[in-house]
Amino acid sequence: MNIIELNNVINEIDKIGDDVWLSSLEDRKLKELEFHNKDRDESVVIELKANDTYEEFYGNKKYYNVTKRSSGYVEDWIEVRCKSGGVFLDYACGNGENAMKAAKAGADLALGLDISNVSIGNCRQSAADLGLENTRFFQADAENTKLPDNSVDTIICSGMLHHLDLSFALPELRRILKPGGKLLAVEALDYNPAIKLYRYLTPAMRTDWEKAHILSLADVAFAARFFDIGKTKYWHVVGYVAGKFPFLRLPLELIDKALEKIPYVQRMAWIFTFELIKPQIKE
Repeated sequence: MNIIELNNVINEIDKIGDDVWLSSLEDRKLKELEFHNKDRDESVVIELKANDTYEEFYGNKKYYNVTKRSSGYVEDWIEVRCKSGGVFLDYACGNGENAMKAAKAGADLALGLDISNVSIGNCRQSAADLGLENTRFFQADAENTKLPDNSVDTIICSGMLHHLDLSFALPELRRILKPGGKLLAVEALDYNPAIKLYRYLTPAMRTDWEKAHILSLADVAFAARFFDIGKTKYWHVVGYVAGKFPFLRLPLELIDKALEKIPYVQRMAWIFTFELIKPQIKE
């Protein structure tokens, strides 16, 4: 399928009316839609800051200030995969940062889909502001994207697989990815007891589904039913502490570089990344 044909398919997806769209979503997805519309609405954020309730809903944002190493790895991965063109998909794209990075890196077409219409509106505005003409953002169900079979070369799944039912999401990802195509998943890991306690103590920051489905290595084993597993890396075993105590960032990064290589200890990481590769069709 060429770029023109793929754009035509997305045009048809865009024509789906709100009544049809909403009626197609089960209760857990409607809750995700409501949560992420609120999460991505800048006016809500401003209101929360004015009422001094920002920390209750967004207090975890400060910890992402310590993810420079893992974020750099993801950016490099996108650049390498997109420099030769192809179709890139930012799957459950949020505000679309990865799709726009792919567009700048050389993707012929960088797509972003998300359940949140607020997110898609943000993405379209940002892409227009940046003058990126090789992007398309559209509202869709990540477990039923309506994209054609074998239509995408590269997919990034950044912090969103735990929002989905993997028994639907993984087959869908395999369906739309071209043979030989690669997917990079960036996820929180569900082993560190301190991080698990923090999640328990901050319920307003997550949906009920999300809290119950943080990924483990058992989920990677499940993904192996649909994909070949590529490189797996572990990040920020102790470095997240610098989110609370920024002056510790550099020494904790040095400690992390050692801990991330030690079997079993590495499972205490906050974040892990893993590649999924769709096997080539055997002739």
